Amino acid sequence: MNSLNTEAFTLFGQHILWSDMIGNILGLIALALGWRRNLWSWPVQFASGLILFGAFFGHLTGSAGKQAVVMVVALYGWWQWNRHRGRSADGHIAPRFATWTERGAMIGAAAVGTVAVALLFKAYPTLSWDPWPDAYIFVGTVVAMYAQACGMVEFWFAWLLVDLVGVPLNFANGYAFSGFVYVIYGALVLWGMRDWWLRSRESAKPALEGAPA
Repeated sequence: MNSLNTEAFTLFGQHILWSDMIGNILGLIALALGWRRNLWSWPVQFASGLILFGAFFGHLTGSAGKQAVVMVVALYGWWQWNRHRGRSADGHIAPRFATWTERGAMIGAAAVGTVAVALLFKAYPTLSWDPWPDAYIFVGTVVAMYAQACGMVEFWFAWLLVDLVGVPLNFANGYAFSGFVYVIYGALVLWGMRDWWLRSRESAKPALEGAPA
């Protein structure tokens, strides 16, 4: 892992680490696989989290902790998609919109979690340079991955909200490659959101056709 923490190249005056570059490229691939509802999205996400954990550990403990949580949620997502695959015509999971109860629970968990994690970061300054935005990304990432694991279209909305803060925060902390990847994430999220949205409507058609007029 020490070799992965060496500089790969310089971009616009920013020093790009091998671990930062490889970890984020894997994260981007995982998101693209998630768009296609491919089960391998989760192992790739786990590998991305493992590499970024090594990149952050020792100097950005809060970010390293986020990657540890990402790896745990990736294992949960793998388990969930294995259980529910085959429920759509193409053999993958069937995307759906969350219920209002689920949306309320996720919004509440995101709000409470962000405050709790930010207060933890403020109490232990070595965990994060920017407690509130880092906590927001930390919790938002977990909520987004949970929604993805459950096949919810809202997963894409959550990622979009994370991107809005993730881009400037990564540039400010010197992780330029992460910032650029987050920009690409934004474009991919919009395409993925459209695809899952349309597929969720297709999945709902059989139930609607069998319902009374």
